[in-house]
Amino acid sequence: MTTLYTVIEIAILVGFSALCSGLNVALLALDFDELRRKAKLGNQAAIRVLPLRRHSHLTLAAILLVNVAAVSATSLVLEHHLNGLLAGLITTLLIVIFGEIFPQALLSKRALHYMSLAAPIVRLMIVVTYPISKPLQLLLDRLFGQEKRQLETRRELGMMISEHLGHNESELDEDEVEIIKGALQLSEKRVRDIMVPIRNVFWLTPDTILNDVQIDQIKHAGRSRIPIFNRRLTKCYGVLLMKELVDIDFDEAEYRVDDMTLHPTPLIGSMTALDTMFRKFINAGSHLIPIERDDAIVGIVTIEDLLEEILGHEIEDETDRSRKARKRFRAK
Repeated sequence: MTTLYTVIEIAILVGFSALCSGLNVALLALDFDELRRKAKLGNQAAIRVLPLRRHSHLTLAAILLVNVAAVSATSLVLEHHLNGLLAGLITTLLIVIFGEIFPQALLSKRALHYMSLAAPIVRLMIVVTYPISKPLQLLLDRLFGQEKRQLETRRELGMMISEHLGHNESELDEDEVEIIKGALQLSEKRVRDIMVPIRNVFWLTPDTILNDVQIDQIKHAGRSRIPIFNRRLTKCYGVLLMKELVDIDFDEAEYRVDDMTLHPTPLIGSMTALDTMFRKFINAGSHLIPIERDDAIVGIVTIEDLLEEILGHEIEDETDRSRKARKRFRAK
C-alpha cells in the first residue's frame, strides 16, 4: 500500500511539473500583439489569456516557482524510499521525459487553447507564489524592460498573406489574397510604371473645333474623358467629359473646346508613389490625372489604371472589347 501511495504521489508531482513546463512554453509561444488583436475581435480564449501574457514576467515567475517546487518534491519523495543515486536518476528520467519533453511538445502545438484552459490554475499559482513572484516581476521589469512591439515589414506581411493560398482553414479566397498583396506593393511602384504614355493618349487643344467630324473621331477613340493640353504639352486646361456633349447639336453650329466646361485636374510627378494616388484622385475630384516629367506632360493615369494594378488584372469595358474585336477583324 505504501508503494501505491508513493507512485500516486510521484505521478501527481510529475504531473504538476509537466503542466508547469508545458504552460511555460505555451506562454512564451503566444505573440502579444496577435493575442491582443484576437481579444479585440472577441476571441474568448485570447481574452482569458491576455492579462497573463501582458504581465508575462509575473506569470513566468509563478509557473517556474511551482515547477521547481514540484521537481524538488519529487526528488525528496524518491530519495526517502531509494538511495540517493537511484532516486536522482529516476527523478531525472521522469522529469525530462514526462515533465519536460512530452508536455512541451503537446502544449506548444495549440498554445492558446491549452493556456486558456489552464488560466484559472495559473492565476492560483500567481496567488500562492505572489510574495516571491511579484518581487521577481519587478526585478525582471527593471532589468529587461517591457516587451517591445515588433511590426512586420511590408514583405513579411505579403508572405503572411500568401500563406493563405491553398489553405483550407483560411477565410481569404484567392481573389482577396491577390488584392491585399497588390495593395501592399503600391508604395514600391511609381505612377510612371502604370501611366498611359502620351503617344497613346487621345487629347485635344483648347482651340480645337468641335463639329460633327471631330465628335465622330472622339467617339471612335472610345474615351469618356478627354484631357485638354496646349500644343507644347506643358499645360493642362482640364478634362472634357463626353457625357456633357450628348445634348449639343454639332450639326447646327461649331464650338471650340474652350467653349465647353473643362473640369480642372492637377499635374502629378511621374515619381509619385502609387499608395498616395488614391488620395490624389480624391483631392483632385477627377478620375483622370496628367503625369509630368521635367515640366512636360508625358502621359495620363486613371483611377481604373490604379485599380487594375491592385487587382493584378486588366479591367475591360465594352469599348476595350470592341476595339480588340476590330483589330482581330482587320488582322483577318
